Amino acid sequence: MDLGYVYKNHKKLRCGYTTGTCAAAASKAAVRMLITKMPVKEIEIYTPKGVTLNLEILDICITDEYAECAVKKDAGDDADCTNGILVYSRASFLPEGIVTDGGEGVGRITKPGLGQPEGAAAINSVPRKMIMEAALSELKAAGIETGLKIIISVPGGEEIAKKTFNPRLGIEGGISILGTSGIIEPMSEKALTDAIYIEMKQKRAQYGFKSKNNKDNRNSREGSYNEVLLISPGNYGKNFAKDTWGIDLEKGLKCSNFIGETLDMALMLGFRKILFIGHIGKLVKVAAGIMNTHSRVADARMETLCSCAVLAGCSIETARNILLCTTTDEVVFLLKENGILNKTMDIMLDRIISNMRYRTENKIEIEVIVFSNQAGVLAVSGKALEFIKLIKEQIIL
Repeated sequence: MDLGYVYKNHKKLRCGYTTGTCAAAASKAAVRMLITKMPVKEIEIYTPKGVTLNLEILDICITDEYAECAVKKDAGDDADCTNGILVYSRASFLPEGIVTDGGEGVGRITKPGLGQPEGAAAINSVPRKMIMEAALSELKAAGIETGLKIIISVPGGEEIAKKTFNPRLGIEGGISILGTSGIIEPMSEKALTDAIYIEMKQKRAQYGFKSKNNKDNRNSREGSYNEVLLISPGNYGKNFAKDTWGIDLEKGLKCSNFIGETLDMALMLGFRKILFIGHIGKLVKVAAGIMNTHSRVADARMETLCSCAVLAGCSIETARNILLCTTTDEVVFLLKENGILNKTMDIMLDRIISNMRYRTENKIEIEVIVFSNQAGVLAVSGKALEFIKLIKEQIIL
């Protein structure tokens, strides 16, 4: 089946379809078989992106009580850990209404902020709508009025979920049924930023209700922005952060290379305090105004460090040597040898904070800590240690 192609890094990559599309297609086929008691080998499903798919129906089981079948996930050329899984749907009659729930291998929500109540199956809103519409279309086509119970399951989903964001989001017992367009674009940056947004939205729902030293402000969140959102590009300095400041970066938000987009989302969701902790190799790019720190987007690490060192008073020879370095750690030791490390780092830190605050229209109080695994703490902004204290006091529901 030709789902179309996208071009990334000069490569032609085949698109695929989401677990949400699989669940909706399997549900449509299961409902049809429940009504007709006849096997369905292929089903047509219309995706929110406007693409119509004809998907093969597998592992059919029809009984007097229910009909069940599966659709195989095809992620195209995307590096997706759910590629090739079977998404099952079991349909049975109810007196009225349509109930959608999760079975084996579909996670359960244990924390607020994910768009579904705690305890609900981790089936996102768009797939739920797709499943509902698919089921209703079969009832309408058959000309009958009845209720339905639809159970989505993914054998092996609990093990697969360990490779996803689910453990960080408090989704237990399996994978999520996902998809906003129904179609997967390989290596989609939007998919990554969507995942960051979901996690940030969840933290917004969890943070700031209580702190160890403050009364419950559950009913007075307006104007109460005591929570600090901890952000880091990744877990590169996880042990360093825990040993140095006693904080766990796992409890913060990982923004990967998408620093600008992450700041945009934080502003949109109403955060007012952010602490960034990051390795110099990433954050130095922000000092140059580079808000996507992936190497294929831009680099400028040595040029930025060189300009900061020049402002700190380095010699022409030192500036030349900085530009010849290949790693930021090399530059750090070079600056230290020349006695201008602290001043250079302060200049760099000011630029980082200035660019981050400009991105957020100066509506977020941003503090930054820059480190190197080899050299340790390199720069700490004015209220960063105060923010660490607030982070330790926060109770996350």
